[in-house]
Amino acid sequence: MSTILVVEDDASTRELLVRRLEAEQYIVLTAIDGIEALIQTRNMKPDLVILDIGLPKLDGWQVARRLKAIETTRVIPIIVLNAYAMQEDRQRSLALGCEDYQAKPIDFAQLLTKISYWLQVSMNLKHTNASTLI
Repeated sequence: MSTILVVEDDASTRELLVRRLEAEQYIVLTAIDGIEALIQTRNMKPDLVILDIGLPKLDGWQVARRLKAIETTRVIPIIVLNAYAMQEDRQRSLALGCEDYQAKPIDFAQLLTKISYWLQVSMNLKHTNASTLI
């Protein structure tokens, strides 16, 4: 079973994400600000992070930049959530090393497809890297 960290400061959006992901049989961790997101990711090593941009303490851009700069967390796929569906924000997410981008309001069918895809890619990379060590 895969573990997903949901980083979202809005309680209703966070709870909606948690319920939908748990219904899909994911283990769900949560963080409500950028500092907590960094701590949870470093300590718990989730399989994927869903990262809101508008966070207190450190915004999502800062969190993504830091996670992608750390060797042990850079391989964890990040799907950015943003209420502003601007092409520049999507491009900025990808330039920071995030794997994908999801606009709000959330299209859950689309988000679940992205999650499934990136978890599979991540699993294949881990398998490939492990087999090269043999």
